[in-house]
Order: sequence, then structure tokens, then C-alpha cells
Amino acid sequence: MGRRHNYKNLKIWKLGLEIANDVSDILLDFPKHEQFDLSSQISRCSVSMPSNIAEGSSRTDKSFKNFINYSLGSSFELGTQLLIAKHRKYINNETLEKLEEKKAEWQRMTMGFQNGLND
Repeated sequence: MGRRHNYKNLKIWKLGLEIANDVSDILLDFPKHEQFDLSSQISRCSVSMPSNIAEGSSRTDKSFKNFINYSLGSSFELGTQLLIAKHRKYINNETLEKLEEKKAEWQRMTMGFQNGLND
């Protein structure tokens, strides 16, 4: 059956949660009219990153890999949406760079973790 992972002990889950919380904080400053558009998309993507890791951690390694793929997909989608937010002047360069740095580190760690799982 294989071992299961406790997601709360996974660095990729912890960092993913941190990114989701950072994003949640910056969304407070977004204009109200974006609430159901860009804001909700950004929120959904950032929440999806640690959520898919948590959900996948209870599955077999092979299945977990699929959940990690969803998680990675959300992180790349988030990157695009943050660039749009920057273009619309909802976030500044510094905020964008900090999030981009964390997200890139998370992506590296997550891909490395995924490569270590059994097929």
C-alpha cells in the first residue's frame, strides 16, 4: 500500500500555506470591483497550492503526483495573475518580486519532492 505523508510536516505544504496567506493579505488592498474577478481567481489559485498537497498526501505516491501537478499548475496560473495585478497597479514591484521569489522557491521544492515519489 505504501506510506502516507503527513502534509503538516511537509515543507512544501508549509510554504504553500505561507504564500496563500501572503496573497490573502495583499488582496485586502485590491479595489472592490475586482472582488469577483481577478481577486477571486488569485485567491483560488493560491489556496489550491497547499490544498492539493494536503489532499494528495493521503493517497498513494502515484496519485499524489497528480495532485502535485494540479498544485504546480495553480502556482503558474498565480504567477500570470500577479503580473496582471501589477500591470493594473494593484501591487507594486516589491510585492510582486517577494511573492515571485517565494513562489519560485516553492516550485523548485515541490518539483524536487514530486521527483522523489514512487511511480
